[in-house]
Amino acid sequence: MRGLTQLLVFDDTERPAAQRLGAALGVPVAGVQRHRFPDGELRLRLPPRLAGHVGLWRSLGRPNEKLVELLIAAPAARALGARELTLVCPYLAYMRQDAAFTPGEAVSQRHVGRWLAGLFDTVATVDPHLHRVATLDEVLPGCRCITASAAGALGEHAARRLGDPLLLGPDEESLPWVHAAARAGGACRGGDAPLDHAVCIKVRGGDREVRVTLPAALDLRGREVVLVDDVASTGATLRAAARLCLAQGASSVDVAVVHALLSPAGSAGLHAAGVRGLWSTDSIVHPSNTIDIVPALLAAFEAAGISRSPAA
Repeated sequence: MRGLTQLLVFDDTERPAAQRLGAALGVPVAGVQRHRFPDGELRLRLPPRLAGHVGLWRSLGRPNEKLVELLIAAPAARALGARELTLVCPYLAYMRQDAAFTPGEAVSQRHVGRWLAGLFDTVATVDPHLHRVATLDEVLPGCRCITASAAGALGEHAARRLGDPLLLGPDEESLPWVHAAARAGGACRGGDAPLDHAVCIKVRGGDREVRVTLPAALDLRGREVVLVDDVASTGATLRAAARLCLAQGASSVDVAVVHALLSPAGSAGLHAAGVRGLWSTDSIVHPSNTIDIVPALLAAFEAAGISRSPAA
């Protein structure tokens, strides 16, 4: 696959990460100018001349207006000369609703995925939140999918920060991230053995009502526990897990997540539950950002054949 020729970024808050990826790939990064009219509509201005394989960097936390930006920007980029378009989307929204649980419910994953597949030739993302769907290729039919994982970066961060951490997933769904984080954390220390790790069992009563239990015979007394997950949104599951760990004798509880969707109140709620540190990647701009998402994206790009631009 040809290298990128240019990377466009919509928001100055996301520009630092986009520039790091652009520098690694040897491509220039340019901004998309946005103007909001009094009635709420948007005007976008892209660079007037585009060519070759153009990337658009837009992470989709709080996604609705950002999806409208992509609806306008993708065909505009093609009209300005882009022959191939890649969406660099560190957080891909609307992935949770993958089935209709009551009659008439829209399966938003399916509809948003097909719509994005119609706009872009390639979509690159990090740890998409998939449940009953095995791969992103099913969500984005006919579109090339590049899927990176930052789980290893979470484990490496925990291994560097703590003496002997126990990585704990707050529910069964977090098991793949916990395994990957534990392996990477162990390798970061120069050994073959993964960091100690386990997962909790969760029973959900609603969006904000959860009950968490620990695995049988897991001894947390005196342990530095790191709760590892892909997404933190309300923080309800993480709060329940943190309280349980501290009640069982853990010396400390930190949280490491790929995508931090937490509101200020959600972050405060974690600390009120006894969480000492909250660490996230910068896939979504958030006060807890401590881990660079670009190495994971770069590795996935290179594996897909998108490396340095031929012109670099």
